[in-house]
Amino acid sequence: QVQLVESGGGLVQPGGSLRLSCAASGSIFSINAMGWYRQAPGKQRELVATSTSGGSANVVDSVKGRFTISRDNAKNTVYLQMNSLKPEDTAVYYCDAVLTTTQAMAVWSHYWGRGTQVTVSS
Repeated sequence: QVQLVESGGGLVQPGGSLRLSCAASGSIFSINAMGWYRQAPGKQRELVATSTSGGSANVVDSVKGRFTISRDNAKNTVYLQMNSLKPEDTAVYYCDAVLTTTQAMAVWSHYWGRGTQVTVSS
């Protein structure tokens, strides 16, 4: 079994900051990419940022200059530092990992966390 657990969400005023964390645990053999998606009410889930095991880190244009993704491979943890938050950043933020397990070491699969709510409001 593999679990991804997000933390760090909450209510923040416009212009504020939050740091999300996502820790992967369980029968993990290898992790390739980890990333963050978000889903606002009435909208489709969208990609926010990705980080690969090779060190590549990318964020989408709508959050560029405000959000930063980072990763601690030793802890199987990915972070999303969110600064200068705007009301339109309000969404449930989901962690995603592409990994193999000890039961299927040659099969790459997506695993998702349950999400953490981020609300930006005055």
